[in-house]
Amino acid sequence: MQPLRGTTVVSLEQAIAAPYATRQLADLGARVIKVERPGAGDFARGYDSRVNGLSSHFVWVNRSKESLTLDFKDPRGLAVLRRLLAGADVFVQNLAPGAAARAGLGAAELRAADPRLVVCDISGYGSPGPYETMKAYDLMVQSESGLLSVTGTGEDMAKVGISVSDIAAGMYAYSSILAALLERARTGVGAHLDVSMLEATVEWMGFPLYYTYEGAEPPPRAGAAHATIYPYGPFTARDETVVMMAVQNEREWRAFCARFLERPGLAEDPDYASNAARNANREALGAVISARFAELSGDEATALLAAIPVAYARVNGLADVWRHPQLAARGRWYEVDTPAGRVPALAPPGVAGAPRMDPVPALGEHTDAILGELGLPAEEVADLRAEGVV
Repeated sequence: MQPLRGTTVVSLEQAIAAPYATRQLADLGARVIKVERPGAGDFARGYDSRVNGLSSHFVWVNRSKESLTLDFKDPRGLAVLRRLLAGADVFVQNLAPGAAARAGLGAAELRAADPRLVVCDISGYGSPGPYETMKAYDLMVQSESGLLSVTGTGEDMAKVGISVSDIAAGMYAYSSILAALLERARTGVGAHLDVSMLEATVEWMGFPLYYTYEGAEPPPRAGAAHATIYPYGPFTARDETVVMMAVQNEREWRAFCARFLERPGLAEDPDYASNAARNANREALGAVISARFAELSGDEATALLAAIPVAYARVNGLADVWRHPQLAARGRWYEVDTPAGRVPALAPPGVAGAPRMDPVPALGEHTDAILGELGLPAEEVADLRAEGVV
């Protein structure tokens, strides 16, 4: 299923947020032209070299795209970019705050020239506002959004181990672009989308925000356990297997007491008879549950939990995820070409049929072809290349 075939996306993108959004569009068939700096390219290309010499971040978010190297700060490069945008449906950018507007690529100017264009600006904090000019990397936004106040253990904060604010902004940009394209199909008019990493992350903070409604105490940092539902977290079996398990309601709690703890009367103990009570008394209850896990092997514990049934999971390392039996059984792994050879790639969730798995581009790989499509003579392209414009 490639419903965006025939849709052209031009993106001045770097790092994760915008490239992640446009990769989702490419997965659905859009032509995504990634505009990069001549010589250096997207700085995420240099984050690491873990994938056969390529950056893990870059390989993840840049398949199925075309790379055009172009210095749009040079008037000749800007003229080329404007010609490219004249045939585009969507323009995405996540440059430094204000950089696109200073270059003459602000949403108002672009949409005045082409009212059908969907313009998506992705930034840390959005515009206007007192934070609009601040640089914003993922950890900065995790901090500003309150996310670090609920992650970690006790007094020790911990960042989320993935670029969660970048991903949140990228996904809201992706879904908003799809919505704008649907609206344009109805009205013939594009849109300006202003996606903020802060707003995307705070949206995901809805539960702890409402938990502190009208000055109530915030949820404590609880490590790998749930902050407000108990029992919900990791327990260690006799053979040192760590089992993650969760009791979500009173029916499960009664069954857990009877069939796993073998103490049915515990379910009626006033200290544990509701989630609020269990949460308030989690230290004492945790000692009871931990003692029972210590009597069982990991296999024995998970078999009992499955029979109740109560939700449980293995605490996998990344090596385990590469060979996860459920992903294998569902045929979720494909291969994608890169400048360093073929590598595995996970099929995008929810896409029907065989996914699009076009290559991860080398820097500037498609420059000559794209400029040729725009009608630039080979001699002019050679001059632009010699002068570092492309």
